[in-house]
Amino acid sequence: MLNGKFKLKICGMREPDNVSEVAVLKPDYMGFIFYAESPRFVNALAYNIVHLVSILDIEPVAVFVNASIDSIQQITELYGFTTVQLHGNETPEICIALRENGLKVIKSFSINDRLDLDETKPYRDCCDYFLFDTKTPAYGGSGKQYNWSILQDYNGVTPFFLSGGIGPNDAERILSFKHPGLLGIDINSRFEIKPALKDVRLISTFINQLNFPK
Repeated sequence: MLNGKFKLKICGMREPDNVSEVAVLKPDYMGFIFYAESPRFVNALAYNIVHLVSILDIEPVAVFVNASIDSIQQITELYGFTTVQLHGNETPEICIALRENGLKVIKSFSINDRLDLDETKPYRDCCDYFLFDTKTPAYGGSGKQYNWSILQDYNGVTPFFLSGGIGPNDAERILSFKHPGLLGIDINSRFEIKPALKDVRLISTFINQLNFPK
């Protein structure tokens, strides 16, 4: 938790009505996945969605997997994104180039053991935030958790999101997790009715349990 503030990022959004309903809960970030192999792929995102999210003081995040700099730039300019999340094997050089183009960068890392934290070292000066997710054979969320105690060995200065299979019953575990670099948490599949359709009631209850300080 940084400066007494704990951020909430809700990823895998797509359906306009559902986006509007979730936006009322005022998460800090809302993620939209531009990866064709994901069941939450947004394809042609409605133009007004990103604008709606932005005017409610929620930061919209465009999520990519091994996309080219040109395609990322094209999509972010088209919809007005200012923050991107890179969920593939993107290099530090790509992160630097995107930041030089005026974008904030969240770089995702797959975690299974403490050695996986070494992969963050080349990125320490070229990303705004990290996101620590569960290591799986495929890209994207699995709904499974890793051992969060592994992150106690992370001593980098880049703030991070805790991610990977966080569900409605995890509020107590989250509140007991302490790390000076923790920025917030990222939730997705375990709060869904079906892919890309979030259960607003579950999220609302979860937020109340955590009582996110602003």
